[in-house]
Amino acid sequence: MRQPTACYWVKVQTIERPSRTVLEGIQDAWMAENGQIPEGNGSAADRWNQPVDTKPAMTDEEQQKFKQADELGQTKLLKQVARRVEAEVLEVLKQRGVQMDLRFNPKLKEQGLLDLK
Repeated sequence: MRQPTACYWVKVQTIERPSRTVLEGIQDAWMAENGQIPEGNGSAADRWNQPVDTKPAMTDEEQQKFKQADELGQTKLLKQVARRVEAEVLEVLKQRGVQMDLRFNPKLKEQGLLDLK
């Protein structure tokens, strides 16, 4: 979801009881199998792991409104921008054949952030 144009496959492994040690072992094995450290596990890890900040996607008009708005107005505007970016991400995923329903954390949208719930 965070990098819909940069992810082309997913590898899944089912485990009985997740633990940091087990998960890090699986990650290390997959990276060794890959032969190199993928971008999302190296210098660009934040782009893959942290919520998407939709503020940079604000139009000039939205930026002006944001600067002039009170706190409530800013929250509403951030939510609108987050919903617009969410729709764009979902459309990209749909075009790529993703059929899974994705739900984003509604509270984070108020901060202009998108993260799966």
